[in-house]
Amino acid sequence: MYIYRVKVQPFFDQIRQKARAIDWALLLFLVLLLNVKVWIKVPAILLLALLQFNRHTGFRIRNPRLPLFYPAVIIIALIGACTGGYLLQPGYAMVLGLGILYWLMALLAIHQIKTIVERNGTEKLHHTILAFFIINIIVSIAVYAGIVWETGTINPYRYQGQYQKYFIGTGDYIRGISFDTSTTNAVLNAFGVVYFLRRRQFSMTLCCMGVLLLTGSNIVNLLLVFTLVLLFVFRTRGRQKSIIIVCLLMLVVFMARVSPQNNQYVTEAWKRLTHQPAPPIVIPGKVVPLQEKPDSILTAGERREKTALLYLDSMHKVLLAKAAPVAPVVATPVTIVNKKPVLPQANIHTPAYQHKPDTTPIEKKLLEFAAEEKMLLPTAADKPGKWLALQQTIRYLSAHPLYWLTGSGMGNFSSKLAFRATALQVAGGYPRRWAYIHPDFRVNHLDLYLYYFTRADGLHSVTNSPNSVYDQLLAEYGIAGLAAFFFLYIGYFLRHYKKMTYGIPVLLLVLGACGMEYWFEQLSVLPFAELLLLLNIKEGEEGIGA
Repeated sequence: MYIYRVKVQPFFDQIRQKARAIDWALLLFLVLLLNVKVWIKVPAILLLALLQFNRHTGFRIRNPRLPLFYPAVIIIALIGACTGGYLLQPGYAMVLGLGILYWLMALLAIHQIKTIVERNGTEKLHHTILAFFIINIIVSIAVYAGIVWETGTINPYRYQGQYQKYFIGTGDYIRGISFDTSTTNAVLNAFGVVYFLRRRQFSMTLCCMGVLLLTGSNIVNLLLVFTLVLLFVFRTRGRQKSIIIVCLLMLVVFMARVSPQNNQYVTEAWKRLTHQPAPPIVIPGKVVPLQEKPDSILTAGERREKTALLYLDSMHKVLLAKAAPVAPVVATPVTIVNKKPVLPQANIHTPAYQHKPDTTPIEKKLLEFAAEEKMLLPTAADKPGKWLALQQTIRYLSAHPLYWLTGSGMGNFSSKLAFRATALQVAGGYPRRWAYIHPDFRVNHLDLYLYYFTRADGLHSVTNSPNSVYDQLLAEYGIAGLAAFFFLYIGYFLRHYKKMTYGIPVLLLVLGACGMEYWFEQLSVLPFAELLLLLNIKEGEEGIGA
């Protein structure tokens, strides 16, 4: 009994105390909201709305409680649908209804987050956010440990076995607690780096940086580097600057030693963007004999030559075996050489170490769709897909001046909704009989997406997808939608910039991340960023420094 009271009971008391410091409803809400499945996100939002019902939205022109961006973008979409006459097109009414539902869910999510921030103390919210990041880090590291166990190497980023199942794509498997794309996990951990850095929780800063590097997201890495450099120059001091330097060194070591192929990938992407001719790739090392090279990389003539050489080699061995006399067995003294034995090295040029050029089920589905729709996929891949998508949008709006104000219409040109309505099942389920494809979307962004994602796996990247919040707002909601985003959404938070600490770098990351994905329709990254921003604003109003 004495031991229990002195040692065991204090331990359990500490656990209970830390458990009471967490808002478990908010933690569960975050875990469910960030899940990749829509059928998990929507019930989570609705359940929380019922548990903490709050009908006070505070929509007013001056000092609104919530960003007016959400109702504004719905109004713009309705105006565009009416003026463009899209409601008369078969299947578009369902597209419009689903699109409005997306925006209403995003609005309801920030409404619930705002309510949580208003009703809870700041320390409890910080403890909950800390718990979320700890869980995400544990899940991410567990996945990485599973890959290490499967491959038998501590660095799977250089492992070329299993037909290069991992290798440069290892980071794609580090998806975190959301089970969404690794890009989602990367952006969340980028938020975590600046959030914990400004709060001087340096161990968590380095943990989030480590998980971010594991995802292998080059774009998020560059975005975070830009943000950290600005913080280093303008808004940090003392140990914070030291931790920033450590984070940057971690990135350099990862790119140089852990995954150098990512560095090469960034270089080649930049050269494609700037039209610089890429130098021929030279693989250092000994010359591989023709007999050892896999057939997949040989021409027809080289295959015939390889067959002939293998035949001659086998005949030569047979003749030597027949002609060689049987020598008497003579006992010879054994000489022990004190030298480390040389183990035979695997030949990475053999088929088991090369990527299998097989068509994946997703690529097969996309190719079948292109064949059914009689799409020729004529897009030329001279630049990254995102750059080509922006050019498509500018050319389209220039050819249709009437769409500059309110855009081409919701789901008609550039959005997750537009991809989902094709019933391709690449952006979520959609009934095949209600499939809808606008002709302008078909010959622009859909064509671009099919071009890149039906080819080599190396082209299946964020830089080649047309997904972007800016592109979506400009193409489908016009100048009005883009202005609403900057003035009514970003401006809503910037009004409190004097009260914000970690909120400023978080907002910078949001601005950069919006060029990567249709985040408003994802209902994941932006609601989490909104939680951090609203919490930081509350701290500023209460005079709490970070």
